[in-house]
Amino acid sequence: MDVFQKLRILTMAARYDVACTSSGVTREAKPGHLGNAEAAGICHSFASDGRCIALLKVLFTNFCIYDCQYCVNRRSNDVERAAFTPEELADIMINFYKRNYIEGLFLSSAIIKSPNYTMELLYAVLKLVREKYKFNGYIHVKAIPGADPELINATGLLADRMSVNIELPSQESLKLLAPDKTKESITKPMGLIKSNIIKNKEEIVLFKSAPKYVPAGQSTQLIVGATKESDKTIINLSENLYNIYNMKRVFYSAYLPVSNFPLLPQVAPPLLREHRLYQADWLLRYYGFNADEILEDGEDLNLNMDPKCQWALKHIDKFPVEINTAGYYELLRVPGIGVASVLKILNSRKAHNLDFDNLKKLNVVLKRAKYFITCNGKMMGQTTLDPETLYLKLTENKIGEKYEQLSLFSLGGAAT
Repeated sequence: MDVFQKLRILTMAARYDVACTSSGVTREAKPGHLGNAEAAGICHSFASDGRCIALLKVLFTNFCIYDCQYCVNRRSNDVERAAFTPEELADIMINFYKRNYIEGLFLSSAIIKSPNYTMELLYAVLKLVREKYKFNGYIHVKAIPGADPELINATGLLADRMSVNIELPSQESLKLLAPDKTKESITKPMGLIKSNIIKNKEEIVLFKSAPKYVPAGQSTQLIVGATKESDKTIINLSENLYNIYNMKRVFYSAYLPVSNFPLLPQVAPPLLREHRLYQADWLLRYYGFNADEILEDGEDLNLNMDPKCQWALKHIDKFPVEINTAGYYELLRVPGIGVASVLKILNSRKAHNLDFDNLKKLNVVLKRAKYFITCNGKMMGQTTLDPETLYLKLTENKIGEKYEQLSLFSLGGAAT
């Protein structure tokens, strides 16, 4: 099998792994090295029809010793298999970079032979790219659960970001659908990466020349809809991952039916559910909410409105909020008002009291906010705080549900 065929198989196999983000790390160009890393908008690649995609996102191999029922690369699935050598993949990546197709690499892998063997191969790729080719740009690599801590440590010194996919929201789900995996095998490398990042920051304070360890932090991915856990269970888990492991991002991936296994749904969950989880995740990270505030036990997110509106209707007694006197976190909880708008409001009202015309001039979006705020004690127009009326006004049109990750290769005449 030639390298082009391997690339076709293994870039397509990687499309189920969701982790395309800005790098969160800046690294200046160096004489004698290739590339640099920017904290935002890290990578570009191109589909066969010229459309821009984020990363060269590829698996080292899709041969797998595990039989996770939700995974397209599971051992029992009859799919086309391929594996690179470290030299092949490093050469492809550097040639793509030199042709201006990409600015970075997202590297994952199925488990071939053993976790240690797989981690050694990923380490070998990064070592070639960093040391032989002097690549100075962004690299995101997967830490393989069950691999030796020394291998994970060595790889972390060559990567900008590492991730360990937790995939399913509970130990019970793992037992049913991924019997080769355990919660402990997944969380152990998360804890290792966290402790190494903390230790490395202390070393850098003492020794400025100390090599950086995973400077962009770690992330993980949860598959949504493969099992019956509620959105509250998922949000609780995400909150714990942020608090316990200092996770930079938790990614949510709507399950795609890839198996006839009787315990798996044969219809994909609505992609809108994935979108709502990202919105709830945003409330956890930037808006001062905790999981118990967003949802009650066993509760799901409302697909017809964003989570902040859902929360506001359940806590209508906290509204209206007076724009000219409310504090930072009070304003953040107003539906439709984000962090940037809150800062504008706080700065502007130092000079004078604000009215609705002032808010419009500040580009504060009032489409939803107008129902929950007052300016100088007055609400905007004929608004009401009746929850049933507000529910009808705040219900959104459904977001389109057909989208897929772009591919390097054309399928049926068009890249997908």
